[in-house]
Amino acid sequence: MDTMLLCDEKRVLNAVGIAVNFFVTAAFVVSQSVFVPIMANDLLVKVSNPVLDTNQVTIQILNEVSSEARAKNFDEKIAKKFPKAAIYDVDRGIKHIKLTRYYDGKPVKINVVEIDSKLAKDYTLSPALASTTLNNKKTISSIAKETNSIIAINGTYFKPQTGVPLGTLMIDGKMYTGPIYDRVAFGIFDDGYDVARVKLDASLTSGSKTVKVDNINQPRMLATYVLAYTSDWGNLSPISPKYGLQFAVENDRIVNVSSTRLEIPKDGYVIAGPASLLSQFSLGDKVKLNISTNPEWKNVRHIISGGPYLVKNGEVFVDMTAQKLGAIGGKNPRSAIGYTADNDLILVAVDGREGSSVGMTLMQLGNFMKSIGCVNAINLDGGGSTVMYVNGNVVNNPQVKGGIAISNAVVFKSKS
Repeated sequence: MDTMLLCDEKRVLNAVGIAVNFFVTAAFVVSQSVFVPIMANDLLVKVSNPVLDTNQVTIQILNEVSSEARAKNFDEKIAKKFPKAAIYDVDRGIKHIKLTRYYDGKPVKINVVEIDSKLAKDYTLSPALASTTLNNKKTISSIAKETNSIIAINGTYFKPQTGVPLGTLMIDGKMYTGPIYDRVAFGIFDDGYDVARVKLDASLTSGSKTVKVDNINQPRMLATYVLAYTSDWGNLSPISPKYGLQFAVENDRIVNVSSTRLEIPKDGYVIAGPASLLSQFSLGDKVKLNISTNPEWKNVRHIISGGPYLVKNGEVFVDMTAQKLGAIGGKNPRSAIGYTADNDLILVAVDGREGSSVGMTLMQLGNFMKSIGCVNAINLDGGGSTVMYVNGNVVNNPQVKGGIAISNAVVFKSKS
């Protein structure tokens, strides 16, 4: 509806500009029976003020009417989608739904948050780290409060010993960690979302010299990999591989070379890998680190990985083996993120491993996400990490009261 109104703006303004008093009065009468009431005194003041631009008055009224109609439709859609659930209003355009489903005669407790971002326009979605460096963990309540968030759910997988996220994590256009096993990731744009299996396309160049960079701020999987470590990793780079070499880059110039770990420049990075690949670069060389993703998500603001897929292009699709996630099968607590055809965001937390809620398999979760309207959805870290925060409280029942300390989360936070 908003799109149609904007497209026809000039035509509407011309017509209404001739007889704005009539339109305002008509809008007021209609709103009494269809929409949330608009105060008559407010309208009379706007009409009687001779210095007001009638076009501005018209746009404001149209926006109010459109917004109220959208809110009414959203309320009706949620009530129809979850007929036997407890539905709570968190804020305008944000619903928290609590329900119980039965699988093979056993109960599963589910918390859902559905968000119409056009209605909830005072908030924004993004991943969030537990701290300023990657090797930290905090409870979701702490992360949510520190980011002024009204909604939060645990994010991607992480290394339990350190808290370093395992998989793609980009926040505000900055790549904190690269992908592992090309796992599926959730892309967040200013005007919507996308889902894809993401690969890193990175290289280090100096004149005609170039070397592929296999990952960023991730644990080494092969001795042959060339890895980049930024100050987000910590103060020092990891130990070099056998026959390895490292060099520190600051202001796009190599400032230190060593066979052992190096201090990471605050505004630079360290490259670590086999000497056979890196010895072509020398102290003092001017270099450039080129980072992009495949697919190339132009204008993507944030990326958070997970895996496997749950829903792909409207169909249940669980590619657990392809993403090397065979260890997370069975019935477990689950977390998921997805979106609908009309761009509503959906977050889900499933309780498990208890008598009152046995958890879900990935296929069951995929079918559930499709049943509530997701056209694309992915699995997030689950098990003991599954925790959902709504309006100041943890609303599900994690195994550890309040949820375990986690490395990162997906938050819906105030723009102010």
